[in-house]
Amino acid sequence: MVRLSSNNYHEQSKAAAAIAAHEVGHAIQDAQDYAFLRFRHALVPVANLGSNMSFFLIIAGFLLGMTGLVGIGIVFMAFAVLFQLVTLPVEFDASNRAMDHLVSSGVITSSEHPETKKVLNAAALTYVAAAVVALMELVRFVLMFLHMDE
Repeated sequence: MVRLSSNNYHEQSKAAAAIAAHEVGHAIQDAQDYAFLRFRHALVPVANLGSNMSFFLIIAGFLLGMTGLVGIGIVFMAFAVLFQLVTLPVEFDASNRAMDHLVSSGVITSSEHPETKKVLNAAALTYVAAAVVALMELVRFVLMFLHMDE
């Protein structure tokens, strides 16, 4: 199943076509049992727990001076960060599949290729930015944890 917002479904633009093709790329990944997609799906419960609980555990641990609690929070956060990192190849692969499909099916012409590629790259880069922020936040808490007893 491919889900699109109403705007992307009804709009007739290169951007809307690129987004729709990207989502079809995810459907193809699912149909072809793409390993990173399967791994990402397997991480969802642990990543959700990590996203929801890590800050609470870390902050409570720091406030209470309980290094073990901070450590558990960092482990939970690490699973959320791992999810972000595993998302990167999934998203880039879906965009590559989208470009291949848009070109091979004639939806875009060779002159439209650069603009469409820019839209897909911009979408993928939002995931890169999120992963970098999550990773840096994890590193920050690890460094704070390492210096907790000083």
